[in-house]
Amino acid sequence: MYSSQVVFKFRKLKSSFSVIHSCRWKSTQKNDDYQFIQRSKVPTMHFQKSLPRLPIPKLEDTCKRYLAAQMPLLKENEFKQTKQYVTRFCEVEGKSLQEQLKDWDAKNKHTSYICESWFDMYLRDRAPLPINYNPAIIFVNESRPEYNTQLIRATNMLISSLRFMKSLQAGILKPEVFHLNPKKSDTPLFYTVTRMLPPSVSWYGAYLFNAYPLDMSQYTGLFNATRIPEIGKDRIFRSSTGSHILVMKKGNLYTVSVLDKNGNILPPSDLLASMKYIIDDTSPAAEYPIGILTTEQRDTWAQVRKHLADTGNSENLSMIDSSIFCLILDDLTIGENIHLMLQNFLHGDGTNRWFDKTFSLCVAGDGTSAVNFEHSWGDGVAVLRYIQDIHKDSTANPRVHTGTQTSGGDPANLVRRLQFSLDETSKRAILDARKKYRATCDSLRIDFVKYEEYDRRICKQNQVSPDSIMQLGFQAAFHRLHGKYVSTYESCSTAAFRHGRTETIRPCTSATTEFCDALNSADKPSNATLKAMLKKCSQVHATLTKEAAMGQGFDRHLFALRILAERNGGQLPALYTDPAFKAINYNVLSTSTLSSKAVMAGNFGPVVKDGFGVAYTILDDMLGAVATSYLPHQDSRAFIDSLKVSFQQIFDILNAKV
Repeated sequence: MYSSQVVFKFRKLKSSFSVIHSCRWKSTQKNDDYQFIQRSKVPTMHFQKSLPRLPIPKLEDTCKRYLAAQMPLLKENEFKQTKQYVTRFCEVEGKSLQEQLKDWDAKNKHTSYICESWFDMYLRDRAPLPINYNPAIIFVNESRPEYNTQLIRATNMLISSLRFMKSLQAGILKPEVFHLNPKKSDTPLFYTVTRMLPPSVSWYGAYLFNAYPLDMSQYTGLFNATRIPEIGKDRIFRSSTGSHILVMKKGNLYTVSVLDKNGNILPPSDLLASMKYIIDDTSPAAEYPIGILTTEQRDTWAQVRKHLADTGNSENLSMIDSSIFCLILDDLTIGENIHLMLQNFLHGDGTNRWFDKTFSLCVAGDGTSAVNFEHSWGDGVAVLRYIQDIHKDSTANPRVHTGTQTSGGDPANLVRRLQFSLDETSKRAILDARKKYRATCDSLRIDFVKYEEYDRRICKQNQVSPDSIMQLGFQAAFHRLHGKYVSTYESCSTAAFRHGRTETIRPCTSATTEFCDALNSADKPSNATLKAMLKKCSQVHATLTKEAAMGQGFDRHLFALRILAERNGGQLPALYTDPAFKAINYNVLSTSTLSSKAVMAGNFGPVVKDGFGVAYTILDDMLGAVATSYLPHQDSRAFIDSLKVSFQQIFDILNAKV
């Protein structure tokens, strides 16, 4: 929270600036065309009250699905033992836990059975955020080079971000709705009808159009929020007063006032002037970059942060925490260097980052841009919506152009550089964090593949799921590389339900192992046989995907039951102490996709030291994948090379005339 002195000074600064600009900006302040990115006829949270609740799967269904996922991973004797544990769990211990979970769920109808435990799981993890948790999503470049400069793009994206935020806060951001048939449901009639319905039944009206509103609860955590490290368990901080953003350049931190005293977005010329003022600042790189501390193990960072606050830096930390979001200005030029782009936006060198913020909008020296976001508060659905909306708005409706003049006011009235008081203890902590982070980043390998000859359309023509084909490629590539199958994680959103988070799809199935064994065997079957096997893989994967999206996976259910068992004390059910349970939750292949025309690529780190983090893209005109690994435990270059072979084989089968 702000101290009263800081609040007074900040309000005084904004008030004086408002007087200077009130005459020429008075009419524009009230102009919704500038203040809001959207004015939806249906309120943002209109469907929230009537969203269906995340279902608790039947215990016997969860046990069956769990065994099906274990079957391709275990030897015959191992599977036999695991099946005994699962049978006992289903018939004995699990029944009591299931009743406890249902009872809790019945008493907490405002949320989902997984939400509280999932938040808790994230916030208790002591691992550093970058690479381990924070993913990067990279924007498609501006098509017009003159708009892709750092100054113009950063300012336009800043303005679009503020317009998105104000629309969200005013409740006029268009609700997120999944339209099964957009031509029939994404229409004026749909929004007219659903707007007229009371919020308590509005979801049912959308359902009649074969459209499914999604949970919007996470959106409130996008702005003015941060994760604060504390011993044992972090906490999420949210502010209702911050009217400034945090800007970082060369490890130096600045706050920039972006809203006036009435909460209106300042004129484009003023925001342009503020960005130019910081970009033109010739101050040297910070000798002790405070942001590197956010790369630390969470308990370590918690101790250092408390020391910083106790040694005269509490107001600066409050300004960082309450800022609307973090805008990163990097000096480097990306150009065509894809590897540099992936590396910089996923982790960089840590000196010019504040990884705790809900999200950071990163803009390189040549305008290449990305979002790096903290993961505990929410998932990719909310972030992707933000990315798509501000990309569209900043490119189709830019407020700053090459000829836009900066305001006549002094930008120093809006920009404040944060000066930290650092004693020897703090300096030593910064140097230690920098050394450790450099070692981590040096051991991380990032590799990628892009296929323009293969795309979603080929998959659709062959009546197979593009996502299943990508996942099948990963299975075949890993099997070729290591001669075995391992636990594989694919994230699936459950945002169709109130306070849904994610569910796990388990892409390694008996169907995929059968196909991969045949594909990589010396005595390979005919293309006709392989194509039939491939289609079976697609059918199985489609079923798993549908089940997960409908809250009918097994991972989150077993997770919630285990949390209850631990709270009850005593001995855990044998299912949870079985080595097979530990193995299936040791995700060597961790995969996720966020496909959008606004996104060039995305990436994240492996979740285990000897694993791969695989982010992939499926578009109408290309397929792509980015793989990360830690040397010497795994080699993502070898995995990508193997993946190329697998995709070639798979698409040869799809394209073969049989």
